[in-house]
Amino acid sequence: MITQTYAGPVQSPKDFFRPLAVGAPTPLREIPFRPSRMIHFFDPSNPKMVAKVPDLATQVDVLLGNLEDAIQASNKEAARHGLVEVANSVDLGQCQLWTRVNDLGSPWVLDDLTTLVTEAGEKIDVVMIPKVEGPEDIHYVDRLLAQLEAKAGISRPLQVHAILETARGVASVEEICAASPRMQGISLGPADLAANRRMKTTRVGGGHPGYLVRQDPPGGDVEADRLTYQQDLWHYTVARMVDACAMNGIYPYYGPFGDIKDTVACEDQFRNAYLLGCVGAWSLHPVQIEIAKRVFSPEPDEVAWAKRVVEEMGEDGRGAVMIDGKMQDDATYKQCKVVLALAKELAARDEDLAKAYDL
Repeated sequence: MITQTYAGPVQSPKDFFRPLAVGAPTPLREIPFRPSRMIHFFDPSNPKMVAKVPDLATQVDVLLGNLEDAIQASNKEAARHGLVEVANSVDLGQCQLWTRVNDLGSPWVLDDLTTLVTEAGEKIDVVMIPKVEGPEDIHYVDRLLAQLEAKAGISRPLQVHAILETARGVASVEEICAASPRMQGISLGPADLAANRRMKTTRVGGGHPGYLVRQDPPGGDVEADRLTYQQDLWHYTVARMVDACAMNGIYPYYGPFGDIKDTVACEDQFRNAYLLGCVGAWSLHPVQIEIAKRVFSPEPDEVAWAKRVVEEMGEDGRGAVMIDGKMQDDATYKQCKVVLALAKELAARDEDLAKAYDL
């Protein structure tokens, strides 16, 4: 039997946009869109990786200093202080600087947040929180960040990004997205999610040849050759994540694709996510940077078509017109506006795309 418990009075919507600590910056009312086609991870405790940061900043939309799973326990402190050094000494230009802190149950996360906000809070754009289970995790981070921002005199609120890595997190994704004005977006964490769900795959993202549908027996002959079609293990989760983000004005991302050598499958997975509504994906190796840049940037012919539809339908986009024998109405007008808006944002950052898009 399922029973409901009293959760207390509902917070006033007006209070949602008040600082959670005296002296903290005013919460954002809207999350600004900035190109983030690839979130490129680096280890701040690795001097060779840190040395590449200035060059990488010219190639990627987001650099993320990773403090979590890929960093050994003995290197946690070095990674934390290495990220502070990068934030305060490297000119990243238009590239955003994010971090993935340790999970909220770890012995390192409090020091992660305290150190990063008080020593580099003005330079860090987004804090990624792993293994988010529900809105209560975001509420905790929200309040703590406000206290630290007030203590450090930060001028604008840091944004928060959650990773879906547990079944409960997926089941709570709508509440997670709506938990704070800081929420910037959500990423799919397929490896930890697969383990938590007890999925029988050891791959980090991507499909699986055993997850398929098979053509019906031709003529009833079950021994005959039949076509098979590999299915997408992550379609449901990504689609639900995209809807939850869209309804809350934040941004969805595909996470890691672990098979670095299989660039073809990586591109396929990224494109699936792009077509479903994701704005970017993680890149774990330089070879994946160009894949993400290509996939999450509209094709020039798509942009040209979108411009034509918008021009022929006028400013309000109402009614219907025939273009090359195809009916275009207000719904396709809105689709074209989405493509054009993205193209303009990317063109402002990338001269080659500006030429390709004629913008």
